[in-house]
Amino acid sequence: MTALKYTEDHEWLRLEGDDMVTVGITDHAQNALGDIVFIQLPAPGDRFAAGDEAAVIESVKAAGDLKMPLAGTVVAVNEKLADAPATINEDPLGEGWFIRIKLDDPAALDGLLDEAAYNALID
Repeated sequence: MTALKYTEDHEWLRLEGDDMVTVGITDHAQNALGDIVFIQLPAPGDRFAAGDEAAVIESVKAAGDLKMPLAGTVVAVNEKLADAPATINEDPLGEGWFIRIKLDDPAALDGLLDEAAYNALID
């Protein structure tokens, strides 16, 4: 499995080829949110700059959003989450992924946190 990269906003990214990444929220983030009851995802083809709000997440505790970690275009969304948002709580690093994006600049991944740096951030 490819190593994950992380953002300070508690998103993870997994490289899926030269310029494609799968994005979701971390276990830490889903724990903080509590039971997730609703997710609104973007549409394939939507373009975002880094930092743009790309998805809306609602839980029994709070509402939040998934910020686009890097600039790119959405190529796929996890449609299963519309009917089963709890999948995010059950498997945030696997079946609970949100979107796949084609990166504008794959080298930008180097600016994100590795696992050790992310763990230091949340400790």
